[in-house]
Amino acid sequence: MARSPLTLAALASSAVPDLTVTATRAHTADGAGEFDSAVLTAADGSARIVRVPLTQAAETEQSSDLVALRALTTGIRSRLPFDVPTYLGQAPVGGTRAIVYDFLPGEHVAVEDIPPGDGLAGSIGHAIAAIHTLPTSFVGEAGLPVLSAAECLSSTAALIESAVSTGKVPAALRDRWRDAVADHSVWQFQPTVINGALTADSFLIDGESVSAVLGWSALRVGDPARDLHWLLAMDPEATDGALIAYATTRQVATDRQFTQRAMLYAELEVARWLLHGRELRDQSIVDDAVEMLDGLVDRVHSNTVTPLSTATGPIMAVDDVEAMLDRTPGDRSAARPGGMRPVDDQAG
Repeated sequence: MARSPLTLAALASSAVPDLTVTATRAHTADGAGEFDSAVLTAADGSARIVRVPLTQAAETEQSSDLVALRALTTGIRSRLPFDVPTYLGQAPVGGTRAIVYDFLPGEHVAVEDIPPGDGLAGSIGHAIAAIHTLPTSFVGEAGLPVLSAAECLSSTAALIESAVSTGKVPAALRDRWRDAVADHSVWQFQPTVINGALTADSFLIDGESVSAVLGWSALRVGDPARDLHWLLAMDPEATDGALIAYATTRQVATDRQFTQRAMLYAELEVARWLLHGRELRDQSIVDDAVEMLDGLVDRVHSNTVTPLSTATGPIMAVDDVEAMLDRTPGDRSAARPGGMRPVDDQAG
């Protein structure tokens, strides 16, 4: 049974002793059903949000959020051109814990609604670049993962082999994915700080600017292409605006190899969905993933898409992968890299 806003407000007052709540409202954006949450108005007029995880996966994600938020110190946050949620307190409840954060204003924009040009798209590219230019040292000091390019390659190869071991991956996909990781020229890159779980829902928007970035549970040092693959699902002109702003801010080239890795990560979302279904022993998810894999095979035989490497055939466009994932029923959190899920409410 869902907890009422008044119950959540009482938990928040317990978690933050100096918090006096004057108004509450349910946070109804919780589409994935992973959290009970409410927005609270404090006596000083400021807004807070309290969240209680409803599943083990959500609790694990919440714990990772807290580690990341503590790693994002005031000094690190000062380097970012947007806000990041601030942890305010916690209280035990029903074998888990209620967490209170400040509530950040802003709107979500669906990826297909990001307009062409360098306005909002440029702000998104600039925001991602700011994450990627953070000093890497603080990540390791916080005990978070620090992956080399070789480790990013090996983890991707391991994901592919796990999916192949199910016997559900068509041979054409198996061979192309294996060829992509065997092409070591694609994997020559400098790891950076990455959010690790970015989607369009990660961003809060004010006008044409990114005002905040939510969802930091997969913070690490890794492949910057992990944070950019979803940009390829935007309007092509919006993608160009975001990538130009990103490249200009970082003073790097988003070269062919960079794009190839991003596209590979997008394709492997389907593999993750398959493995998620197997882990849950949910045949409906497995069947859905198999259907998506069959659709992916059909697409890779088209001459209108880009090869993953010099050894591969054509690949499915990222927007087609995203479209298939968007129609997938249920929660995809375990299937997404770094526990990515649709943002249901504000978190670290």
